[in-house]
Amino acid sequence: MAALVGRIADPRHRIDILHNLVEEHGEFEEKAFHHTTFKQFLRTIGSQPEKLNDADLWPALRAFNSVLTASCVMDELEVAVACMGIIEYAFAGISAVIGNVVVQREWVSSEDLVHYKLHAEIDERHAEEFFAVIESSWADENRRYFIEQGLQLGAYIFDRLYRDMYTAGRRSLNPAPPPNLQDPPS
Repeated sequence: MAALVGRIADPRHRIDILHNLVEEHGEFEEKAFHHTTFKQFLRTIGSQPEKLNDADLWPALRAFNSVLTASCVMDELEVAVACMGIIEYAFAGISAVIGNVVVQREWVSSEDLVHYKLHAEIDERHAEEFFAVIESSWADENRRYFIEQGLQLGAYIFDRLYRDMYTAGRRSLNPAPPPNLQDPPS
C-alpha cells in the first residue's frame, strides 16, 4: 500500500489510501497495529503467537506477498489498485465469517473478538476507497482492461493464498505416513 500511494496522481485519492495505511498501523498506536491485534486474536484462541517468529514462511504467503508487491510497484496503476480493492472487499466478508464462526463455536466471546471484527467493519470502506481511485478509468476501454486484470489477479492470488495455506496446514497436521519398509518396491 505504501508503494502504491506515491503512484496515485490525485492527492484526494492518495489521502484515502494513506489513511488506510495508517489504520493498518493502528492510527499510530502500537497496541492497535493489525500485526498486534492478530497476535492478540491468536492468543484468545489458545495459540502462541510468539512462536510465529520461529516458523518457516510458507511459500503460499511468500508468493502472495511477492505478487502483490510486484503489482503495486511495477504494474499498471489500475491493475494494482483493482487488485488491492478486491482483496480488501473479499477480506471484509472473510473476516465477518471467521469472527462469527469463532464466536459461535465459543472459542472467543464477541466482547473479546479482535482483529476480524475490525476488518469486517472497515475493509468494505477500504475497498470503496481503492475503487474510487480507478472509477474514472472504467469509461476508457483500454484502461478498463487493466482494471479487469487487477480484479482477476487480486481474486486469484487471494483465493490461492487461502487454498494453499489450507492444504499446507492439513499436511502439517496429517503428514503422510512413512513408506512401509516391509513392502517390496513395485
